[in-house]
Amino acid sequence: MRKYLKILFIVVLMSVSSSTIYASNVSVKSMPPVVVKTVPESGSRDVAPGIMEIKVTFSKPMHTRNMWSWVQVTQSSFPKFVGRVRFLEDKKTCVAPVKLEPGKAYAIWFNNGRFNSFRDKNDHPAVPYLLVFQTKRK
Repeated sequence: MRKYLKILFIVVLMSVSSSTIYASNVSVKSMPPVVVKTVPESGSRDVAPGIMEIKVTFSKPMHTRNMWSWVQVTQSSFPKFVGRVRFLEDKKTCVAPVKLEPGKAYAIWFNNGRFNSFRDKNDHPAVPYLLVFQTKRK
């Protein structure tokens, strides 16, 4: 029993030490960007089908080169893009002009798997985020 408690104590001590080391290195600069806002908001069930843009805002400035990862969940749940995807001047918000249909559910990953082109200025890929929403019926 004593041997078991000694091993358990060492494992717990190692776990606490590694958590403390990791926690001391955490900063906004060192961590990957995360999605902080979407328009429409994820989980919405009453989005107007006439909405003209989908926006995703990240926690820090992003690379704004013409590379991003708006990733399909399924072909049928991906919105129809009707213009050029672009970043706003804040370099945190990416906008896609879209045409949405009434009474339809949409799902879009921002970064997912090997599709990880949303990156901050230090080339950290954004944490994957799933936007899911549904438009109102007419």
